[in-house]
Amino acid sequence: MLILTVNAGSSSLKFNLIELPERKEYISGYFEKIGDNGSFYNIKINDEKIKREVDLKDHSVAIKYLIEELLNNKIINSLDDIDGIGHRIVHGGDKYSNSVLITDDVIKEVDSLKELAPLHNPANIIGIKAFKEALPNIPMVGVFDTAFHHTMKPSEYLYPVPYSWYKDYKIRKYGFHGTSHKYITKIMKEKLGKENINIISCHIGSGGSITCIKDGKSIDTSMGFSPNSGIMMGTRCGDIDYSIINFYEKQSGKTKQEIENMLNKQSGLIGISGTSSDHRDIELEIEKGNEQALLADNMYVNKIVDYIAKYYVKLDGNVDALVFTAGLGENAREFRSNVIKKLHSLGFYLNEKENMKIASFLKNAQTEGIISSEESKIPIYVIPTNEELMIALDTYEIIN
Repeated sequence: MLILTVNAGSSSLKFNLIELPERKEYISGYFEKIGDNGSFYNIKINDEKIKREVDLKDHSVAIKYLIEELLNNKIINSLDDIDGIGHRIVHGGDKYSNSVLITDDVIKEVDSLKELAPLHNPANIIGIKAFKEALPNIPMVGVFDTAFHHTMKPSEYLYPVPYSWYKDYKIRKYGFHGTSHKYITKIMKEKLGKENINIISCHIGSGGSITCIKDGKSIDTSMGFSPNSGIMMGTRCGDIDYSIINFYEKQSGKTKQEIENMLNKQSGLIGISGTSSDHRDIELEIEKGNEQALLADNMYVNKIVDYIAKYYVKLDGNVDALVFTAGLGENAREFRSNVIKKLHSLGFYLNEKENMKIASFLKNAQTEGIISSEESKIPIYVIPTNEELMIALDTYEIIN
């Protein structure tokens, strides 16, 4: 079966076409600057990358080009060859604990949650409606980033604020990156050969979250009510004292909206280093002796170590594996090493030689493997995440 996966943003659209159960990817692509000047899209077929500069006035035009590429490259003979479409939806609130077949009612419910994800849910709905119009006869499935974390207990997802905040306004920890953590859990079950695994999953990219998984289920995660909580990230601050916001507002004259923008887009690595949100640039600055870049890197390591240690205790030390994934987790070898060095007291030790072999940007490099030493009490893995495949697998299961 051919499954098309879709991740629609307000001005972007990412897609993959995957054959299941073979897990073969035929084509992938990314449309950018939809509705803006300089719009274009990239596609990848059989490792060949193609870029086309086109006028993308809205998502429906992007879908028209997507369909043309599928047909012109003979990926499909007709639209009937597509068996299902899986849409990434960022926020499912406390309504959706699993992926679901998309109906008009589901679209209305996702729209009603837009205040919880104002940047993402409206964009996701635009993509769903555009595909529904272009391909009305193909079943569509919604895959929610928050769904995997529905197994958290109230003692973990509630905040110590008046209970009426949760009862009346649904203010609680939701968690994100669930599709990635679910995929890592699935892969680790296969690798460890058992269902009820206990792992600590570290999704470290430009955004990052760490999830504590017990018996194959999420019991806690670093991101909370929004994706701006938990560890520091490329441009996000992560956990801070809320009093800072009112204090800074009075001292600086900035509005709360301006401050929120700063905490989301001008904080984290770029905020502390003053140079970049990309950790590769931070590493180059450290080599040049940039002390602020070194400070940013140290803070980043410490925040991740804090959560790993917390979840190690939460699992009572019964951890089957620590897993690094996503862009930074899969590629930043020195960074992984710096994290593990601070976890020696918990029995985590690195095989430096094996660690240095794993990075997808290296020629003929390994992209996954075990990087712990024989001395390590707990195995340490690097596993590439694949959210698109997880979306396709959920879609495949539901439409069948």
